[in-house]
Amino acid sequence: MASLGGRWARAGRPARGAARPRAAASAPPDPFAERTVYRDNVLDRAMIYYFSSVMSKQLGGKPFDGSWDGFVDLSREIMRGRNSAEQQETVAGVLAGLLPPQAPERFRRWFPLNKFNAETNAFITVLGFAWLVGASELKEVEVEFEGRTQKWMSGVKIKKCRYLESSGCVGMCTNMCKLPTQKFFTETFGLPLTMDPNFEDLSCEMVFGRAPPPVELDKVYSQPCFTKQCNLGTVSSKNLSQPCPKIDTERSKKEAAGLLPLAAAAANDAHAPWQPK
Repeated sequence: MASLGGRWARAGRPARGAARPRAAASAPPDPFAERTVYRDNVLDRAMIYYFSSVMSKQLGGKPFDGSWDGFVDLSREIMRGRNSAEQQETVAGVLAGLLPPQAPERFRRWFPLNKFNAETNAFITVLGFAWLVGASELKEVEVEFEGRTQKWMSGVKIKKCRYLESSGCVGMCTNMCKLPTQKFFTETFGLPLTMDPNFEDLSCEMVFGRAPPPVELDKVYSQPCFTKQCNLGTVSSKNLSQPCPKIDTERSKKEAAGLLPLAAAAANDAHAPWQPK
């Protein structure tokens, strides 16, 4: 029996009773390692062109070519030279410019907050905005409504956000999409919306009917940069776990001047496992 066990061991198989080696834990994959390829149809290209034209007007007639890359470049142009609050205000102007006059008032009258209207808006998002965020699907979520927790089919699970993948920027996701869109639906349309991006796999969850938290209490506020994507030149081995400086530019200025303590401890929990520490 001993010789048999030896032959099994020499053949590369563990003898009975021998300790098996533990499999090495692997880090989650880098979501930017393999880029998603999109083939926009005529309607997709029309939407990209329309959104780009409204963004161009907000920028004083900035030239654009109507392509997806041009759309992302216009987003970067909005960020250039503007603090985070000004970026959000500019995007609010873009969202308002997409709609005809008196649209918000009519929306609030036609779509008061209830289960049906929240679910309808989630359905429209899945149906009409794949060109912007990529493939998505409806999901059931829990919503606090009329004093009790209810289950609504008003959640949208974005599998891998096209805009986030293309921009590769936490600040752009926060100030050009998440915060202004939440505010627009919650305050302008009267339909609460929470967006929860996942910076580990670039997915995102939208919940119509759920009010967003104050930004300072939102986990995105402590999210570090994508270290392999950041083009600011501010990411170094000393501040890998610091919040992205583009999320709140005024906070970053105060921290740089020594007026605020660095938020390293709060940001550690938000650090993506595939990023180096």
